[in-house]
Amino acid sequence: MTTYRAAVIGLGRMGSTFDDEMTEGGSIFLPYCHAPSYCASPHTELVAGADLHDEQRAIFGDRWGLEQDHLYSDYRQMLERENLDLVSVCTTARIRSQIVEDCARAGVKAVWAEKPIALTLAEADAMVEACRQHGTALAINCARRWNPFFSQARDLIDKGELGQILQVTGYAQCGLSHNGSHLIDVVRYMAGGQVEWVFGEMESDAAAEGETDPQGNGYLVFDNGVRAFIRATPTGVAAWEIDVIGTEGRIRSIANCTQMEYIRTAPGGNRGRGVPAYVPFPYPTHIQGMGLTIVEDLIQAIETGSAPRCSGDDGRAALEVAIALRQSHRDGFVRVDLPLADRSLGILSSEISQDHTPARVRRLQAS
Repeated sequence: MTTYRAAVIGLGRMGSTFDDEMTEGGSIFLPYCHAPSYCASPHTELVAGADLHDEQRAIFGDRWGLEQDHLYSDYRQMLERENLDLVSVCTTARIRSQIVEDCARAGVKAVWAEKPIALTLAEADAMVEACRQHGTALAINCARRWNPFFSQARDLIDKGELGQILQVTGYAQCGLSHNGSHLIDVVRYMAGGQVEWVFGEMESDAAAEGETDPQGNGYLVFDNGVRAFIRATPTGVAAWEIDVIGTEGRIRSIANCTQMEYIRTAPGGNRGRGVPAYVPFPYPTHIQGMGLTIVEDLIQAIETGSAPRCSGDDGRAALEVAIALRQSHRDGFVRVDLPLADRSLGILSSEISQDHTPARVRRLQAS
């Protein structure tokens, strides 16, 4: 069995210690973040890490048993010396594009990058193209694609259990680029097509005109006939809900998959047209850590040439939808067609706020 050499660039929460914060069960199954997934997988060996901050490197080395000579302040040196197969890019999005491109040029076989994919469409285009040219599989960590409940829902859709999908609705209060990348991507995943055009409304005119990460609402039209709504402004009790409606069935994910509702049409009702009936959602018989599922997906991409479940194209599409929704508001709430011609457009994801200081340090200072 081949063992793949893995490393992490950006040794903070998502790169290393996020799993340590999980003290209660829910819809995140461990291992979840990058370093613990590589350590737990029988197919990978975590061999190195890179971070600009001395303390981050020291904590990472102690936590995962890496010697000082495998911890780097300059990720380029790591790429040159470590003969890496898989690399996770968990840095601020401000520098993510360049790092991913450098990984591809260094011959890395697969990159698992955090979301959002980038700050601008031009950066996302460059990342996707560099990986295509060098044969590097690129996965963007819009992790709900690897969530076992959404995977099961997608399987039911593919088997025709819901009939023709008519509409997908997503609720999650968030910036459209940062956690909006999750929201938009899972709506795309459930819809199963490509977005052709959108209408959008941001939280305010000022937010729409600015470059920072706005909350907003939108209407999405897909090439397969599916229509979708997203609400990323305040959602009240409907936090992180996804509702998929088909001609023969409906699936509703509540509170970030902590509850799954499955509704089918049963015989009866007015004039025999049927009535909606709750049926048990077919939960998977085996649930493994989502990080392990992602690692397996990356290895399959390396060995077969298949695209990861959330590919660079998917990550770029989520960013493009977010930008198009904002552009619709800017232009007077008009229809905006995709793809967008102006690739210089972007959103300054809220994820880059205060990125001069590691998030772990900011959390400790706040406490």
